[in-house]
Amino acid sequence: MTPSHSSIKATKSLKLAILILLVVSFSATSFAQIQKQYLDISVSPDKMDWTYKVGEKVDFIVSVTQSGRPVPVKNVRYFVKEEKMEPIQEGPLQLKDGKASISAPGMKAPGFLRCEVFATIDGKEYRGLGTAAFEPEMIKPTVKMPEDFQAFWDKGKAELAEVPLDAKIIHIPERSTEAVDIYHVNFQNIRNSRVYGVLTVPKGAGKFPAILQVPGAGIRPYFGDMAKAARGAITLQIGIHGIPIDLPQDVYSNLASGALNGYWNFNISDKEIYYYKRVYLGCIRAVDFLFSLPQFDGSNLGIHGGSQGGALSIITAALDPRIKYLSSMYPALSDMTGYLHGRAGGWPHMFAGNNLQYYNYPEAIETLSYYDVVNFARILKTPGFYSWGYNDDTCPPTSYYSAYNEIKAPKEVFVIPETGHWTYPEQGKKSEDWLFEKLKK
Repeated sequence: MTPSHSSIKATKSLKLAILILLVVSFSATSFAQIQKQYLDISVSPDKMDWTYKVGEKVDFIVSVTQSGRPVPVKNVRYFVKEEKMEPIQEGPLQLKDGKASISAPGMKAPGFLRCEVFATIDGKEYRGLGTAAFEPEMIKPTVKMPEDFQAFWDKGKAELAEVPLDAKIIHIPERSTEAVDIYHVNFQNIRNSRVYGVLTVPKGAGKFPAILQVPGAGIRPYFGDMAKAARGAITLQIGIHGIPIDLPQDVYSNLASGALNGYWNFNISDKEIYYYKRVYLGCIRAVDFLFSLPQFDGSNLGIHGGSQGGALSIITAALDPRIKYLSSMYPALSDMTGYLHGRAGGWPHMFAGNNLQYYNYPEAIETLSYYDVVNFARILKTPGFYSWGYNDDTCPPTSYYSAYNEIKAPKEVFVIPETGHWTYPEQGKKSEDWLFEKLKK
């Protein structure tokens, strides 16, 4: 039977509704969520909070299970190392009833000691890790503050202030709801570039607080945060690459593999034209845009993000006092020179492994000192909420504690040690609730 025109139309409408629901669900979840492994390898330090004094011995407790029960596995091996460094202890691991214990000496300086365990079942190798913290609140940064750091950024902000906003706002009625209006927006940034984003505005009378959402690393489309807008806040999600945010996915995939591959390295020899200068000033320009909106209450503005977005949250708040509150998850771009001092540095790991031969020269090191989160943390005055774990492979906790420990502004941190470069929903909820409580006072 050939389907009728009306049934085809209804099917298309249903598919569109499902797509929108998925998009809303995705955008409401700001940070990556953990995926369970077929083989569960649990590695945890023997202290409940995974935190130790310098020099204190640590026992890593290992459990290898499937569906909650021990299973026969092959080729179990482990190593213990300071994060991102070479192993200091390694070898095969004998399990008894799926369990084992690994003893390791404590660290001699503040930092993080990681144990990784690998086990094979059905021909596939699985990995588990646990990370012990040694007085993380005492970690000091390695990056130096340039003498003209503040003057450099004051000059950049003055350059931006000379550029007209020239905002374009396009209503998207097919995605708007009874409670929220959605718009695609773009506005002028430095050097004839533009910032593109998605604006969500609560419907109704009155003025609203606003939240600027800054992105993690990568090249992708954006869909807006309807959940926060429905809760009563204007939200603006921005991309950082100066390209529209509603293109087909293959465009972003091609850019990620081609023209924008490794964008964080572009023009690293010159602080005046380094890739992130346009990005950091573009975040300030996004604040300008929010303050231009008639629906904004003109005062209560927050910012949040994770990873690269966690870095941009701290950086933008440090550069722009109009931001009242910030929320940052596992910030990248923190203490990037750590590797040059024998310990882990922050993403994007400019001085680790093969990268060292390309970027370990004075001009690159100097450029990064003007863009490192640590130096923005040193001048930050904005109250903030922070959350992360100790098992982060992408942004080592040593790097973000290097920045966090420099913050003198009021700060709260919510640590769930086992989390890596992802968050539990509870972390996202605490972050969001904290922002809304502050913004609606």
